[in-house]
Amino acid sequence: MELALTQEVGCPAGLRVYALDAAMPFDFEHRMRARMQSQNTLKIGIVGFGTFGQFLARRMVKAGHQVIATSRSPYHKEAAEMGVGYFTDANDFCEEHPDVVILATSILSLEPVLAKLPVMRLKRSTLFVDVLSVKEFPKRLLLAKLPPEVDILCTHPMFGPDSGKGAWTGLNFMYEKVRVGEDEAKQQRVENFLQFFANEGCTMVEMACEEHDRHAASTQFITHTVGRMLGAMDLQPTVIDTKGFQSLLSLVDNTAHDSFELYYGLFMYNQNATVELERLEDALNQVKRQLLDQLHNKLRSQIFYSDSKGAVSASTSSSGSSSSSVERAVVQQPAAATAKAPTEVPKAPAASLEKTAGGRTDSGNSSNKSSANGAALAGTGPKNKSDRGT
Repeated sequence: MELALTQEVGCPAGLRVYALDAAMPFDFEHRMRARMQSQNTLKIGIVGFGTFGQFLARRMVKAGHQVIATSRSPYHKEAAEMGVGYFTDANDFCEEHPDVVILATSILSLEPVLAKLPVMRLKRSTLFVDVLSVKEFPKRLLLAKLPPEVDILCTHPMFGPDSGKGAWTGLNFMYEKVRVGEDEAKQQRVENFLQFFANEGCTMVEMACEEHDRHAASTQFITHTVGRMLGAMDLQPTVIDTKGFQSLLSLVDNTAHDSFELYYGLFMYNQNATVELERLEDALNQVKRQLLDQLHNKLRSQIFYSDSKGAVSASTSSSGSSSSSVERAVVQQPAAATAKAPTEVPKAPAASLEKTAGGRTDSGNSSNKSSANGAALAGTGPKNKSDRGT
């Protein structure tokens, strides 16, 4: 036994081995571990080697998977640095026969890229995986365009190069097994692929693509929308920032690195996004109305539009309308009661002219009486312009 062990280890003649303290290549446990690792290792091809494609490839290579990639742009240097085989020709890529093909294109370019991919050069049992941020659109497209013998797995890693630059522990990974063959090997391949994300610490969420899009419209799309709105405001940090404001700046930073193409894709290819955008706009209008409804209109009119006596100035009250919402809210003072128009003084008939004791017409007294009567009647009319109703 000692001689056989010595020969297997390859020791020089005359040297005997009595015990082993470390696992050797011939050790049963080591061989079984290597066999299991070999069985779980996948040959993964990535179509679209941009920022997100490289982000996934780096982790997959580190986990021991063999990764190849293809894309429109020449990423030979980036691929070589992370140990990824790169092909500019999609035909050469497909002839490498990867077990899994990950579609890591943009949402807008998925359909044309899939149309140009020489699927017939792949193995008939290939597993197609999409990692787009919308799910119902790629699900329908893959079912319609891919041969029936290939498997389809729709997924959405709910993180990216910024939010997932560290550990993936606790980050959500959504998936739906859209079409997987009953063959044991196909079932095991899907499980091995999903196990990679589970081993990285992701929270695995199995969900229908349609349900995903309903949730994503009110979470991911709204997040990107608010982030872009705040980014357009050019918010800047100050020396008195609150934690809440710092969170807003962080939101702007996280969404600013994503292209507008991605944001537009979230809107265009999720039929629930339009409803959520309208709800966001309605919510903003509702908050504005609540603020304006709380204005103390009369108090503000007294503060900003009053004369020294505390009454609304004539220029403000007689302007009819104002261009600002605050001026429209001014409560005008009650108008003075409308005075009756003075009645016309009747002329005395010539036959009833009064005469003096001497028989003469007292025209002077008649004129004086008419003036007095007119003055008395005129006293019942408005005294000045400011007494008129507005």
